[in-house]
Amino acid sequence: MTKVTAQMSVSLDGHYAGPRHTGEARDWLQSAEAAGFFRVTRWVIDAAAWRERQGFAGGERDVNSDIMAETFEAAGAYVMGRNMADGGEVPWGDEPPFRAPVFVVTHRPRETLVRKGGTSFTYVTDGIASAVEQARAVAGGKNVAVAGGGTLLRQVIQAGLLDELELHIVPTVLGRGMRLLDADLGAGLGLDLAEKEAIELTPTRVIHTPEVTHIRYTVNGRAALVLDDRGSGSGTDAFGTGTP
Repeated sequence: MTKVTAQMSVSLDGHYAGPRHTGEARDWLQSAEAAGFFRVTRWVIDAAAWRERQGFAGGERDVNSDIMAETFEAAGAYVMGRNMADGGEVPWGDEPPFRAPVFVVTHRPRETLVRKGGTSFTYVTDGIASAVEQARAVAGGKNVAVAGGGTLLRQVIQAGLLDELELHIVPTVLGRGMRLLDADLGAGLGLDLAEKEAIELTPTRVIHTPEVTHIRYTVNGRAALVLDDRGSGSGTDAFGTGTP
């Protein structure tokens, strides 16, 4: 069965990049945002499976590389944000690494781009749900992978469209930057959780390496936060004051 999945590398304190770069795009590589991003994705760049997919030589053939290879193999189509698509268009070249249809969520129409190796970029202007459904229709039974960035992934989670989330947690603390699972970013950019609401997940796989810990979760959806009775069995809450 086709699932909607997502992968994200984050620091121990939940950041997927450093503080957002607000200067010229050409200066991004020298920015704090880039420094944080490259730290939490170092394990990816070192993986032989990732390097081969990009057309590069070298890399480590290890557990991390196996996970990258598994991720590529599982995806039958992708959904991504316009900023990521625009930023990668030149670096990815004529044969991008996806080798599958990519559906770009955008407010700006553009004709479909067809690239070598089976990759195409279809620009979807009628919302995230539409992009996911279009991707699902052509995934051939494989997964629909949400390729990012972080803002799009939060919107997919907020909409209840994500079935599986895999976090690659790198043992570093950035302290500041762009946090993935943030509820209060405003303007539709956060998870928009109510004060007594959470998104519940179930861990289904944990793989540890010295560079990164890979945790896969099934996303169960939103649930109310309620005060339990701490095992009293009396129908009162933990402070004996009755059901709140």
